[in-house]
Amino acid sequence: MGKWFLIGGAAIVVVAVVAVLIGQSFQYAGVEELTASLIGSAAPPADGTVDFESFAGLPAPVERYFRHVLKDGQRVIRQVTMNQSGVLRSDTTTERWLPFTANHLVVPPTKGFIWKARIGLPLAAHITVLDSYVEGLGSGRVSFLSAFGIDSETGVPELNSGALHRYLAEAVWFPTALLPQSGIEWSPINDQLAVAALTHQGTSVSLEFRINEIGEVTGIYSPGRWGKFEDGYERAPWEGRFRDYHVQSGMRVPRYGEVGWYREGSLELVWKGEVTDARYQFAE
Repeated sequence: MGKWFLIGGAAIVVVAVVAVLIGQSFQYAGVEELTASLIGSAAPPADGTVDFESFAGLPAPVERYFRHVLKDGQRVIRQVTMNQSGVLRSDTTTERWLPFTANHLVVPPTKGFIWKARIGLPLAAHITVLDSYVEGLGSGRVSFLSAFGIDSETGVPELNSGALHRYLAEAVWFPTALLPQSGIEWSPINDQLAVAALTHQGTSVSLEFRINEIGEVTGIYSPGRWGKFEDGYERAPWEGRFRDYHVQSGMRVPRYGEVGWYREGSLELVWKGEVTDARYQFAE
């Protein structure tokens, strides 16, 4: 009996390992297909260089920001791949923070990104989260052990809007995407605040950018970004903060960022992370 028990147990383990490997292969194939679609949809930038003379009509804090983080005459960013690490939590109600590492691919000319994160769980298990915005469609996928799908949603209007909001907020890591020539319309508020508006594939979003005296974006804010909560999608105030600027590929970008939702008047952070590595490709 003991011998057959051991053989049966070994067979179960083999079947489980094979199932995981097969599931992972399907997941990886899906990521590769999505990546090819994102990169393939990118058209050449309309204007491939930064021109400081074109900043004359911009709000004062925005001009200050561009002059601080960019160089006159530099090429605009065509693609960036970032590695990130940090902690996150699934919603604003849980006290449990989980560690993550992530790879973030952004292609500014197509206003799109793919964010793949591995979230650590006890007993060496993990969850993979794949968030993307490709050709105007937001998508979110969650899988266990990078193999077994837990949740997936694509193309819901609220998700499209939320993903485009995220792209606009994270543009501080690829700042030429915030230039007017990249489709951003800037409106002034005061000497440290300005609103950036972006319309893409029928979805329009806007964010308040907070810019200090040096010219660094220290935060972004939306009074109503779409998010998914306990009762489904709803619009709620959303805020992000950035710090620890450094020079990367000739530009000044932040290392650290954190974002959260306002719930009952209080900011509840759900993501804290830093960029550990970034590789930029510029327009020819």
